[in-house]
Amino acid sequence: MLVFYHTNVTCTMTIFEGIILGVVQGLTEFLPVSSSGHLIITRQFFNSASYDELLFDVLLHIATLLVIVIYFRKDIYKILKSSLNLFNRAGDEKSHTLLFAIIIGSIPAVFFGFFFEDFISNQFRSIVSVSIALILGSILFYIAERYATQTKELSAKKGWWIGWFQALALIPGISRSGASISGGLLLGLKREEAARFSFLLALPVFTGAGIKKILELESFSTITVSMIVGFVAAFVVGFIAIHFLIKYLKHNSLSVFIWYRVILAFLLLVFFV
Repeated sequence: MLVFYHTNVTCTMTIFEGIILGVVQGLTEFLPVSSSGHLIITRQFFNSASYDELLFDVLLHIATLLVIVIYFRKDIYKILKSSLNLFNRAGDEKSHTLLFAIIIGSIPAVFFGFFFEDFISNQFRSIVSVSIALILGSILFYIAERYATQTKELSAKKGWWIGWFQALALIPGISRSGASISGGLLLGLKREEAARFSFLLALPVFTGAGIKKILELESFSTITVSMIVGFVAAFVVGFIAIHFLIKYLKHNSLSVFIWYRVILAFLLLVFFV
């Protein structure tokens, strides 16, 4: 889950940094490895906290939001169509269920994000806290895989509980997609269905958070070429990453991501603490 950090200091970000940060955002927003955690790590590596981070984060946020909208445009169309027929009970029952699951499942993350995002982002930005969250998230993934049945269908009630898992990703290092996919697995969904619902569930949260941060901006006049390049990189890489993960989870577990996260946490603790 993309977490926004604000600094009052501005200067020029290099095109190389823009590309790297865009690639990191595009990859890690959709792969279950934590985008906020990786952005913290990358920024500390580059020591790149000297430009308008809020503006650039908004652009990265918009890029990944566009990826979800375009990739799941057919599902979104069905959901919107279902919402118009909601009260007369016309239309696809599965679309109705998906709509209710998304609405109800968005509540926990919206609530905690609105009231506690600033506190969480200020308290959990260190390499140590990100490393611990990477490990804890990996334990969650392991438990989800260990007890996954993949025999049940999505319901509004399951959407509500998956939403609580999504809210965990406010902590950098947990991973929004990983936490919500794990929640889906623990509730009996198939991996592919859990992944698809995870990304659709992100839409209201991403949209609300994006609007909130846009309203906090003084202007878009400080957009640079480096930021635009980063935006494009995040969009292109994000589209590839989301397609890869949906296909990958059809026949594979989260194990490779668990190992990656644990190894990364160990390396961070050894070399940067």
